[in-house]
Amino acid sequence: MSVSKTKILKKKTVNRGKVAPQKMMKQISHGGMYCMVHPAIQHLGLHSNFPKRFVKSYKEIAKIAQECRKNGLKVVLTQGSYDMVHIGHARYLEAAKKKGDILIVGLDSDKKIKHRKGPERPIVPEDERLEMLTHLRSVDMVFLKDLGDPKWHLIKTIKPDALVVIQENYNDEEIKMLQEHCREVCVFDRQATTSTSAKLRLMQIGIASKLSQKLTPKIVEVIESVFNEIKK
Repeated sequence: MSVSKTKILKKKTVNRGKVAPQKMMKQISHGGMYCMVHPAIQHLGLHSNFPKRFVKSYKEIAKIAQECRKNGLKVVLTQGSYDMVHIGHARYLEAAKKKGDILIVGLDSDKKIKHRKGPERPIVPEDERLEMLTHLRSVDMVFLKDLGDPKWHLIKTIKPDALVVIQENYNDEEIKMLQEHCREVCVFDRQATTSTSAKLRLMQIGIASKLSQKLTPKIVEVIESVFNEIKK
């Protein structure tokens, strides 16, 4: 899988890690196979391990990011709603992970999504969306972003080596401003032809069409019946 269009904006290169990750790797057995895992994230294991992968405080996530860089690991951050996870989400996160060693996903809370998209969203509640993301192989940790959090607070807290974003979510001026808080900004295209919102609209249109087909004859029948009563 390749990204159709990737735009990367870099700041001046900074040496944030002194230890080469490859030299620190350890073997972990998993289902009769062996995988190479860095000691800094060995405690996460190779399964979902949601309680360990879900980071609940800004203080903790900052400490984790700092520890990863101290061990020579490149930290990648991306953010979003991830409502009704689909193939586009999976492709996007897989491509984001390739920009570094550790992928942290900032997930919008239910309140944050309702404020932005309306009372009918999200379809899937935040606790399920958080856990679902940890089942994707590319995702190392997840963090819940609440409605009352300051703007770009997670970005400023983690100071990622790579911030992965969708072009339509930020204008050019905002992208330049984001470079003050991370080493590089990677701008991706969407990885699917339709978004969750588009899929929901298609479902609504389909339901409305079926209702129209079923209800129209009945409505006409009722109107005719009323007119016949009036004529009597």
